[in-house]
Amino acid sequence: MSVWQLLLLFGCAFLGGMSIFLFKGRDNTKLLKLVLSFSGAFLFAITVLHLIPDAYHGSDNYVGVFILGGFLFQIVLEQFSDGVEHGHIHKHTDHGHTVFPFAILISLCLHAFLEGMPLAQGYQNQLVFGIALHHIPASFALASVMLANHVAKNKMIFFLFLFAIMAPVGYFFSDTLSHSSVWNLQHYFNRIMGIVIGIFLHISTTILFESTDDHKFNLRKLVVVLLGISIPLIGFLLEVH
Repeated sequence: MSVWQLLLLFGCAFLGGMSIFLFKGRDNTKLLKLVLSFSGAFLFAITVLHLIPDAYHGSDNYVGVFILGGFLFQIVLEQFSDGVEHGHIHKHTDHGHTVFPFAILISLCLHAFLEGMPLAQGYQNQLVFGIALHHIPASFALASVMLANHVAKNKMIFFLFLFAIMAPVGYFFSDTLSHSSVWNLQHYFNRIMGIVIGIFLHISTTILFESTDDHKFNLRKLVVVLLGISIPLIGFLLEVH
């Protein structure tokens, strides 16, 4: 995996969160929904066009089971993250006092770590862009949660840094195990990819359904969604031909 891909993964997540300071004090709901709509459409398109066919390329008949497992696992994660992965922003209080929601941070870090693992097996081009793009609104929402809960700026930067490095850490962890004589992880990459596909399917479809008011598309969101689908589709068609 090249250095620029690692920097892209880290930079999009970190800068996506840090951008909250540029929009501090503004109503970011409409902007966040547009970014989410684009990332959800992009994520759904690369999952259908690239990740699912690649995961089924082989003799493993249990990939579908792991896709279902990833889908259900994301539902469990969202019980702790409150849906920050797809732009939900909540303020957490305990007896009237604002508290930092560590469960959200932990679940997001685990989520990013799992997404980075399949990158060690060459699922890089489309997946890197998909993960990086998806982490921009997720990190922005995480930063918004921390801002709403009055987390100190230096702590916010540290937590955003921690979240941003988790996908690269997942890659290095998986890459190390795949070259280990003890762990023969290469035989299980399609299953790991199945878990990530299930996570992506849940997140992307949730974004597409929830980023619209009363489940109705206005023109701007429709254009953004079509753009998000068109980019992976054009890349796919160019590869085929």
